Amino acid sequence: MMKSNHMNQYAVNLIFILMACASIFPFVLLVMASFTDQKAIINDGYSLLPSVFSLEAYKYMMQSSSSLIRAYGITVFITIFGTVVGLAISTMLAYPLSRSDMPLRKVMSFLVFFTLLFNGGLVSTYLIYTEVFHIKNTIWALIIPGLLTNGFYILLIRTFFSTSIPAAIIESAYIDGASEFKIFYRIVLPLSLPILATIGLMLGISYWNDWFNGLIFVTDSKLFSIQNMLNRMLSDIQFLQKSSMTNAAQASSNIPTDSVRMAIAVIGIVPIFCAYPFFQKFFVKGLTLGAVKG
Repeated sequence: MMKSNHMNQYAVNLIFILMACASIFPFVLLVMASFTDQKAIINDGYSLLPSVFSLEAYKYMMQSSSSLIRAYGITVFITIFGTVVGLAISTMLAYPLSRSDMPLRKVMSFLVFFTLLFNGGLVSTYLIYTEVFHIKNTIWALIIPGLLTNGFYILLIRTFFSTSIPAAIIESAYIDGASEFKIFYRIVLPLSLPILATIGLMLGISYWNDWFNGLIFVTDSKLFSIQNMLNRMLSDIQFLQKSSMTNAAQASSNIPTDSVRMAIAVIGIVPIFCAYPFFQKFFVKGLTLGAVKG
């Protein structure tokens, strides 16, 4: 019986190892393709080991190195600033909703949930941000639309507060004379690190990967984030490929288009890929506790 249990455990471990390898495989293939010569990709297809090693894709992208560095700086700034402010807004909205003694709690919760089902649409959103708030071609165009706000994150945090923060601790703090803000800042937040890390990682990824706000609100190249810059670089390559003009077609033939596409993806994903392991231990706990119905 014990031997059978060991065999089952080995089989389960083997399955999970194979699944882990399968999930890593596309990323490894992506990186290797970015270091493969363009002609080798055309002739031999993608492979885990480059048949002809080449750095042409990265050399092509480094031709715009100053713009690339500036775009990285903008992306890092909006990711850090947007994550911190977005997390502060979400937690300060979720905490009152988790308190059973808050007046109109159900109405407020419904309004937050309502935003998950319906929104104003692209045209009205664009007009409000450009005609009322005048954020077009400003750094705020890359930050504010992501702040206001994600109802899913708020409901996750609210559920975590409701199920994981004992009401007796809050009552004891009241008896000791603590104010509402002091309870939130000194007691609730330190006990909520898993959900804060989880939502912080989600917000950070959404800001890092965001290209849509830059596409519709930003036309000044000095404000391009890394995703916007890579997206426009990819569009330029596709334009050159489809162009019927002789000079454009000749310029396109000198660009390692397939490996550049892979290099663009690598440059966009590597920072998040490196940051994820530091949040992983909080990520699973925060999601499982915050997703409990409450």
